[in-house]
Amino acid sequence: MIEIHAVTFDAADPYEIASWWSKVTGLPLGEGDKPGDDAVMLRTKQDPYLLFIRVPEGKTVKNRLHLDVNATEGRTRDQEVERLIGLGATVYQDLRNPDGTGWVTMLDPEGNEFCVCRSPQERAASAAG
Repeated sequence: MIEIHAVTFDAADPYEIASWWSKVTGLPLGEGDKPGDDAVMLRTKQDPYLLFIRVPEGKTVKNRLHLDVNATEGRTRDQEVERLIGLGATVYQDLRNPDGTGWVTMLDPEGNEFCVCRSPQERAASAAG
């Protein structure tokens, strides 16, 4: 058996993209992380944490691994999508369905895919209805 310690993202500018994800998630940057660092982390409440490391090559193909996220603080999936667009994310694929199910695949400022799913409250309301 293994334990996952970190989820690592290749990045052109680790501090810049980690700072963006910090704004998105509310997770703090690692103690002592600063602009120009080759590795910057976002500390989660428990492992795994998110680690952004500098690589020389740019992103050229679809991610083989991505995060699925959902809104908190009473926001809906659609409100979260709008918030993320305001922070600099872009919509890559809109896979929302008329019945309220589905998700939106978005790109962070470096082009990494992630999906915005319905909030726990939206899923619970759908299951109860």
